[in-house]
Amino acid sequence: MLTRMILSLSAVLVWSATASAATKRYIVTFKNPGTFHEVASSFKGGLNLFSQNEAMAVSRAVQNVEVLDRVEMLVVEADSQGLAQLENLSEIANIEEEQFFPAPSPIGTFSHVPTSLKAFPTNVERPWGIDAVKAPGAWQITKGEGMTVVVIDTGIDEDHPAIASRFLEGRNFLDTNNPNDYSDTVGHGTHVAGTILADGLNHGLVGVAPEAKLKSAKVCGNLGCSTVAIASAVNWAMEQQAQVVNMSLGGPFMTFAEKKAYDAAEAAGTMIVAASGNNGNNKVSFPAAYTTTFAVGAVNPDLTKAQFSQWGPELDVVAPGVDVVSSVPVGSGRTSQVMVDFGKGSEVLKSTSFQGSAVSTVEDMPMAYVGLGKPEDFQGVDLRGKTALILRGEIRFSDKVQNAIRAGAEAVMIFNNEPGLIQGALTDDGSELAIPVVMVEQVPGQRMKDLLAKGSEVTTSMGVVPADYAAFQGTSMASPHVAGVATLVRAANPSLTPAQVRALIKETATPLTPNNENQMGSGMVNAELAVQKARESMQLDRVVGF
Repeated sequence: MLTRMILSLSAVLVWSATASAATKRYIVTFKNPGTFHEVASSFKGGLNLFSQNEAMAVSRAVQNVEVLDRVEMLVVEADSQGLAQLENLSEIANIEEEQFFPAPSPIGTFSHVPTSLKAFPTNVERPWGIDAVKAPGAWQITKGEGMTVVVIDTGIDEDHPAIASRFLEGRNFLDTNNPNDYSDTVGHGTHVAGTILADGLNHGLVGVAPEAKLKSAKVCGNLGCSTVAIASAVNWAMEQQAQVVNMSLGGPFMTFAEKKAYDAAEAAGTMIVAASGNNGNNKVSFPAAYTTTFAVGAVNPDLTKAQFSQWGPELDVVAPGVDVVSSVPVGSGRTSQVMVDFGKGSEVLKSTSFQGSAVSTVEDMPMAYVGLGKPEDFQGVDLRGKTALILRGEIRFSDKVQNAIRAGAEAVMIFNNEPGLIQGALTDDGSELAIPVVMVEQVPGQRMKDLLAKGSEVTTSMGVVPADYAAFQGTSMASPHVAGVATLVRAANPSLTPAQVRALIKETATPLTPNNENQMGSGMVNAELAVQKARESMQLDRVVGF
């Protein structure tokens, strides 16, 4: 029976390999684990079941087969006729076509556009989230030494100064023809990795578990995130014996194969932490919603729920997810520098840049106030050789800036209409404009406006320069905080299972209110208390064992 099944599957895969019709990738699962392992072994060299001709045919077909041993699945390539034959094999439990869901998108000052300018060597202060999750208190016991974390995401900049010392290896599961190209052209994976384990040795960026080691699995790209790539990456993480996996990605649907993969990871001792989603509704996305993963929502710096953070009964905990500073591919970050001469010497102003701003600077340039930046505000205003000062409000940032460019402005400074600073995007496709654009706070902006209204001259030296760090927001940024805490907990007590780690982190979390409909889960993770409890449990186990 088994031999007939293998022969039948071989014939189907040979057809897929030789057919001229377009093929697709599928995940194949079996009803019986024994059947899977027998079939899998035949594609890994056990060809004694076949005649010489059949063996040659199978060896050709192996090019279209990937065996995922740890999750007990096959990844195959087949056309419609090959798929029909697969569906007729009674030993197969399920066949899933490869699906793509949107890749996680950075929300912050980041650019996909390469620059030849040297990155601005910013000295990064310790991100607020590190103290919010009480990681420094946990470092008295462990910093994550001996632990391996796999980040399943958009890839990694392995040479980033905050990550390079912790990086072990990476793999591209999205493009099987280029498995060694795990570079991060999106920026998301590098940012996530920095939050988990940046070493704190270069420019100050430190992660939650700064002595853990990193492996990167690239599963997302321009087309989105592949379900086949994700299953392969989870299988690889298990092969690598990773203690923790972070998945700051997700979609609205669940699949049979995906659930099987996460259950297998749980059984193997690999803990998976995932983001709850950024649609702001009461439905936790997958994979976070599975019972064997750990679902993480996001909070603001004031520990209120982030507006975008998804919630529901599956939400486990929350963590910092707004204005989170971390690593991005070298030179792809954007930082602003603003000096303004109010007539009594130059002052340095707090500022932020916009995604889509040009990487350039202006010096000692006079300013002109143009209201809200509507078309009518530019009538009769000569902006040639000047920086346009614009008040935030009523129309989009991108419209304000485009109106200023049409009026001849060489730079734009937007000042807030409320306390603080915010970030925004000036282009929808990641491209960059021809002039630098920054935002400053409300009070200095109003001061400039008042001086200009009196006829006084106000000049600025300002601009946007490349950086190796950027501030993002999203549950994607919250999840790695928790992955870092889980890494510390497992380092403090390696005998704990994923289920025990989840329970311990929830038990030691700080409750947050209001918590209607479980919007905050068990609360803000507390690394210090969780690690203390983990170490105490290990010591207790030793006493009982003695």
